[in-house]
Amino acid sequence: MKIDLPENTIGFESSEDCAVVPIDDDNYLLQSVDFFTPIVDDPFTFGQIAAANSLSDIYAMGGTPTHALNIAEFPSEDLPLDILSQIMEGGLDIAKKAVIPILGGHTIKDPVPKYGLVVTGQVEKENLTLNSTAKAGDVLILTKPLGTGIIATAIKKGEAPSSIVDEAVNIMTHLNNGAAKAMNAVGVNACTDITGYGLLGHLLEMCQASGVSAVLEFNDIPLIQGTYELAQNGFIPGGTKRNLDHVSSQVDFSKNISPEQQFILADAQTSGGLLISVANENAEELQDILNINNCLNSSLIGKVYNPAESTIYVN
Repeated sequence: MKIDLPENTIGFESSEDCAVVPIDDDNYLLQSVDFFTPIVDDPFTFGQIAAANSLSDIYAMGGTPTHALNIAEFPSEDLPLDILSQIMEGGLDIAKKAVIPILGGHTIKDPVPKYGLVVTGQVEKENLTLNSTAKAGDVLILTKPLGTGIIATAIKKGEAPSSIVDEAVNIMTHLNNGAAKAMNAVGVNACTDITGYGLLGHLLEMCQASGVSAVLEFNDIPLIQGTYELAQNGFIPGGTKRNLDHVSSQVDFSKNISPEQQFILADAQTSGGLLISVANENAEELQDILNINNCLNSSLIGKVYNPAESTIYVN
């Protein structure tokens, strides 16, 4: 049976970051859900990272989260429930920083722990930011450095230096709310957050949905300290390799881009930054406000062009 949806409802068909439903003449309701397995050993920190990651989709669409629900899977017969409590305390800590309540949730038994949030948010219609509306002439700005997938793989193998782990955790627990506020203050054309598909995968979605091509300048892309060295030492996640395979037919790499650099651009991120497509004349103002809002980066990493033979070029 066909269900008639309100006009301007957005679901999974268009690969946007959230479901979008009109709620009145001035506002949209936003909803998203995300959860995953631990990428660090400390339960509280894992909860923080998972919660920050779940909130990111709301911010990517220019929205403000209003409340959340826990979603968890846990091997209660094999691990003490105190670990689950610590995970959820980490999630609550991030929710408090986002100034929202966690109103409940659902947990089931599973051999592998998993945690995340179902997040509801709201956005004024004039501030709704899609990933399908980038325009030729825009520039691309990234608000967090890359490398969390590679670093997480090194962490699992006990080969990540503590200084790199600390920096990665700080990045993954940093909320993208300041970036969302900056976007709304300036007005941008498109945005998406960089998560499991990596920078190349999410940029490819943006370009294909918008009918444009893009050029990335690798030397302008921020990386977490030590990421390149870890990639050289072979700490490449399976998901990152699959990401690169998926986008390779649509990406033209300059001959000076090494295999390790290609993997970094495709690296599956956790709680990554926002990739913002903004008119060139507004880029400097956006960067200034991103910095004022204590965003981790405001790096201009590329440009958007009319459709070309390859969807993405990397110099």
